Amino acid sequence: MTTPDVTVTVIVYNDAARLPRAVASLRAQTHENIEIVISDDHSTDDTPEVARRLAAEDSRVRYLRLPENSGGCSAPRNRAIDIARAPYLMFLDSDDELPPRAVELLLAAHREREVDFTMGAVRRVRVDNGRRTTWMPHLVRERRTLDGIAADPRLLFEHLSTSKMYARAFLDRHHLRFPEGIHYEDQLFSAQAYGLARAFTIIPDPVYTWYIEPYAAESSASISNQRHKISNVADRVHVQRLIDAFLVESGQAGLREDKDFKFLKHDFRMYAGDLPYRDDAWLAEFAEIMNPYLDTLAEGAYARLPRPERVVLELLREGDLNGVRLAARGLGHPVAPREVTADADGTPYWGGSVPATERGRRELDLTDLELETRPFSTAFFRHEITGLRPGPGAALTLTVRTYDPGLRLPVGPQRAGLLLSPGRRRLTVPFRLDPVRPGVFEGRVQLDLTRTRLPLQGFEGVRHPQVRLQQQGLAHSGLLLAPLAFPALTARVESGGAAHRITVEPEGRNPGRLQIRWQPVGVTARVLRPVVRRIDRPRVRNAFRLVTSALK
Repeated sequence: MTTPDVTVTVIVYNDAARLPRAVASLRAQTHENIEIVISDDHSTDDTPEVARRLAAEDSRVRYLRLPENSGGCSAPRNRAIDIARAPYLMFLDSDDELPPRAVELLLAAHREREVDFTMGAVRRVRVDNGRRTTWMPHLVRERRTLDGIAADPRLLFEHLSTSKMYARAFLDRHHLRFPEGIHYEDQLFSAQAYGLARAFTIIPDPVYTWYIEPYAAESSASISNQRHKISNVADRVHVQRLIDAFLVESGQAGLREDKDFKFLKHDFRMYAGDLPYRDDAWLAEFAEIMNPYLDTLAEGAYARLPRPERVVLELLREGDLNGVRLAARGLGHPVAPREVTADADGTPYWGGSVPATERGRRELDLTDLELETRPFSTAFFRHEITGLRPGPGAALTLTVRTYDPGLRLPVGPQRAGLLLSPGRRRLTVPFRLDPVRPGVFEGRVQLDLTRTRLPLQGFEGVRHPQVRLQQQGLAHSGLLLAPLAFPALTARVESGGAAHRITVEPEGRNPGRLQIRWQPVGVTARVLRPVVRRIDRPRVRNAFRLVTSALK
């Protein structure tokens, strides 16, 4: 048999439906001299039959079935490495794909210069909406060869094992295999590969297509999307401790601050957006696992974070669980705290009192947010719905409380507007915010969803209302946070001749905004939308513009 240039391992478990797509992407590679190993972690569905059929269709495909389920990705990858015949190795998950030139491009980079591994860009595809993005684009923007990870420690953020092609001799020389019996094995394996490699090459071309299902059912969600499990938190922290030990043992403890920053900015941040939705018992367990590890991280890693993230971390370390929930809402957006307290020197701190400890004063100091001086359009306000009362049809009465800790709004009633834009047409509902106490305002706004102007073919999608404030000719639009738990309100409405089912609900993730969903029904869904889709095509639009311009 001809020795293949590259062995690509496809790991699979109970994924008979998507396995053919993954293997098809390998059979379509422009570099054809490859070996394809399907490594089955003892599936109980139709995967064995599908895998054997794929092997019968192409002599390059081999089927390996583990005698029992390992419960992870490491064992099936390691068993495939044992039988791989090629000098270069790659890994593919059964629910993903390789772009057609992935093998060709990574192999060419190996042959251009002797390196321990090559890596490229990862294209992420959202399964729910088809949106495509590049994973960590700033790290793979240009072609370069690095003599070790110390040349660019930011690459620790790119911890995927599947975006790389490894020299078999490199893995064997260092006895480098995937750690079995733990989750987040990619993070440890990649940290070890980065730390042990004498040189590796990065190319900007896409070499992996990663399909993301962020809202998959909990029972079928990927390990990364099982953040609701306390065991998931423990697994992630356990792997970080193993990485820390490796850095010390390999003489690379100098990378610790960079690695700690990566943990805080990526790993912890993945949990932070979920914290407002967790109950006290879950948060207490989370803190019990997380806080001892947070205490071991470099202070310099905390200093590199945005201030709102540092506030969440400090409140967690102090055991202020209610504060954690408040501070975590709106991360990544200019959402203000409800309350700020200044010390004798005028330094503003998050919350209702000046922190008692030096660390607390350092981490909860909000000076760099410039609450009092930043431009009005980017100022920090907090808009919360404190009351929601359904009316007749699709009408709602909302009680909105606005927090202004920087005292940017003058004393007295404020003119405000509720903005909602289904499709391309905006609805603005004016209302008044009356002062409750300094820095706090409250008002009621009546929102009638039948007043939204929708296109003839209707509108299908989700929108989040915003609160608009004006001051001295300047405008500010901010998130409207909903109560985290209220029953979804549904109504059928006719607006502009288009029939819709409208659902009003809390967002349920991230900051937890008020969320309004439109779903066309009846004739609008069956007739109008299909007709408009056929008409609203580039050629038809261009022809219409041409005729219109000729008639002028």
